Parts: sequence; structure tokens; C-alpha cells
Amino acid sequence: MNEAQLAAVVDAVVKELLAAGAVAPRPAAASLASLPSVDATPLTPMAMPARGPVASTAVKPVPPSAAQDLVIDLPDPATSEARYAPGVKQPKDPEGLQALVAATTARIGVGRAGPRYTTRALLLFQADHAVTQDALYRAVDQRLLDELGLFTVQTKVTGGKQEYLLRPDLGRQLSDAAKRLITEKCTRGPDIQVVVGDGLSAAAIEANLRQMLPVIRQGAQAAGLTLGTPFFVEFCRVGVMNDIGDLLQPQVLILLIGERPGLGRAESMSAYMAYRPKPGDTDADRDVICNIFEGGGTNPLEAGAYAIQLAQKMRRSQASGVKLKLAS
Repeated sequence: MNEAQLAAVVDAVVKELLAAGAVAPRPAAASLASLPSVDATPLTPMAMPARGPVASTAVKPVPPSAAQDLVIDLPDPATSEARYAPGVKQPKDPEGLQALVAATTARIGVGRAGPRYTTRALLLFQADHAVTQDALYRAVDQRLLDELGLFTVQTKVTGGKQEYLLRPDLGRQLSDAAKRLITEKCTRGPDIQVVVGDGLSAAAIEANLRQMLPVIRQGAQAAGLTLGTPFFVEFCRVGVMNDIGDLLQPQVLILLIGERPGLGRAESMSAYMAYRPKPGDTDADRDVICNIFEGGGTNPLEAGAYAIQLAQKMRRSQASGVKLKLAS
């Protein structure tokens, strides 16, 4: 909204309030000659005028009919058109600025109001930040897990999301109850074991798992590979792969986990993979397919197919991570 539009809105609001009698017209300024003379003698407590009832100054509500045609809401700043519309007033090279804004997701060319952000840029920032907060603190929809037949276990995090964010070490270790349930429900030594973890974005799992998991299942079957019973890990960190590998001894472990969300980008998922993971392994012993999401990232269908190809390569080389790179 530019300055002219803002002035028009203010003017329309004032006219509507005056017409409805909600406010009184501003009186003309009184001249000095018309003002009563003031006695300079100080008032004593007995001479102070008594206070009478104070007249009410409450603003009368505007009747609904008076504001029916008045619209003061801003357009949605999160639409694609609004998100990538330059906010700089009178740029020297409008076409160049538009091309620059369209070439990156960084917040450039947003304009300013004095030394501050414009209202549109601030509202978009707040909306994107809300998306990030929701992805961090919300749990994965249980209906999705039931639909895909995933049972749930938990890491050693017991204090909810707040503890999960503050104690990454607890998210890398399975609880004793989780170890017992996994041992009971899963078979040892499969060619591929798929695990799903919430990670730092529940939205990422909900956006991609329904597409990617069936591709992995079908790809493993087509390749003649045995697939272990998949399950879901709550409050999950990547390092939990070591505990799972120690329990189930799979040849290849695939962990699908939500990535750390950015502003307005919460649906990005990763697939961490390791050959025979065990306690003591680090990121150097793992491979990862990252930025899995539709509309700009790795398509989840393609990511599922690539995960099977990478698993076959790991089995042939009997290695993953840096060792797989050296063996190639």
C-alpha cells in the first residue's frame, strides 16, 4: 500500500465516523481575545471548584451499514505474486530489479519506509516465521503414520520439543522401551531398513512421505532386496541410525527425516543412508539425499528411486560416506 492509498483509507475512515456521529467535528481555534481573563490570585483549597460528573467521551460504535463498503485489509503478502513483487519505489532499472528478485529466494528489493521495513515486507516475514515455528513444534499427523502402517517409538527425549531442541544428544539415542519394541516387531538383517523421523520439521514428513515411501518399497521389490519393517521415531536426530543399526543389523539403513526449516520453507526432507551403521559412526560414514520436496527441490518420487540405486551401490562396495567415494 503506497502513501496515496494510505491517505485515502484514512480520509474514508474519518468521513464514515463523522457521518455516523461517532466523533465530533474539530472546533475552530479560539482567538486570544475571546478567552476569559484569568485571576492571577492562587486558589485556596476552599476556593477550588467542586468536581461535577464527568461527561462520557466513549466513541459510539459505527453502525454496520456505515462500514459495509470500507475495505482496509492488505492483500495476502504470502502469494507468489506478492512475494516476488519488488518493493523499491521508482527503481532506476525496473526490469533488472524484477529479474534479480526472480532469480533468488533471498529477501532483496523489498523497499523501505524510512529506515524500516515496509508493512508488506514485515507481514511476509512474520507469516514465514510462523510457518517455521509451526513446523518445529507440531507433531507429525498420526493419521499419516497409520495410513502407511508405521508404528512409533521414541528417543530418550522425555521433556517434549523444548528438550528435544536443547538436547540433541538425547535425540540420537533410542529409549529402552523403543529398543524392546523394535526388537519385537522388526526382523534382523534385512537388505534395506527404512526409518522415518520427525526431525526439525513435521511438515516435511507430511509433504513427502506418502509419495517417497511406496517408491522405496516398490524399488526394493523390483531389485530383489528384502525390506525390513519400517517404523517412525519421535524426537529423532540423524545419529539414532547407530542405535538402530546395532539392533537390526541391516545392510543399508535409510532414515527419512525433516530438515531444519527456513523462513517460509518447511517441507524439505532428507534421506540419510549408511552401510551397516554402528555405534561410533559419524556423518563421514553416511550419505544424504537432501532438499527433497516438490516445486524446486528433489522430487520425492525421483528421490525414492535414487535411494534404491544408492543402496545397491553401497551393497556392492560394502561402504558408505567417504569410504564409498574412495571406492568409486
